[in-house]
Amino acid sequence: MSYIIWKNRHSDDVKGLLISELSPISKPKMRTTTTEIDGKDGDVVEYLGYKSYTKTISIGLTKNYDIDEIINYFNGSGKLILSNEPDKYYNAQIIDSIDYNRLINFKKASVKFYVQPFKYLLNEAPFVLNNETSLKVSNRGYEQSKPIITLYGTGTIQLLVNGNQIFSVDMVDDYITIDSEQEEAYHGLILKNRQMTGDFPKLNSGINIISWVGNLTKIEVNPRSRWL
Repeated sequence: MSYIIWKNRHSDDVKGLLISELSPISKPKMRTTTTEIDGKDGDVVEYLGYKSYTKTISIGLTKNYDIDEIINYFNGSGKLILSNEPDKYYNAQIIDSIDYNRLINFKKASVKFYVQPFKYLLNEAPFVLNNETSLKVSNRGYEQSKPIITLYGTGTIQLLVNGNQIFSVDMVDDYITIDSEQEEAYHGLILKNRQMTGDFPKLNSGINIISWVGNLTKIEVNPRSRWL
């Protein structure tokens, strides 16, 4: 039987809800701009990144359903796990309305999840190292990833990925977290972007070597392995 896990709740736990059919696995479209230049054959195509897109699932009802519970289940935004890709999750939102009258009368309806283009490895363990000079980090996905890196230490620390210096950070706190996806540096709830100079790190598919210069006592890296 097909199922979903939406915002950490399994569809089997929703009274009377049946997941009839899942959206097929697909690849998001690339956003582009095309420019025609006089005297030049063809066009100049600029790639702007991948589009978000819609995944549609078909739902039904079994006996003794609770329509209010089902309505409450399909709302908001969060992590979406599909049974045809059980080891990955999408960041998704429900934007479009759902025809619950059709669901009640004909026992079937559709739910559209608006998903961000990348899917991520579920339950990925961070890489942690204490008092060493380099760390091997695996991005298990096929796409370049944007990790979360937490640094512990004192003074000015320079971070290198695969031998290339990416950024330096002044450790005025006991730790600082660098979130490449959000492009934020923070300590708890306090933003620390002014303590950081350089670029937010990215990890290539496969093994990456993270090294540093300075008094770094501990490093934690969540690679955020991802796929299209």
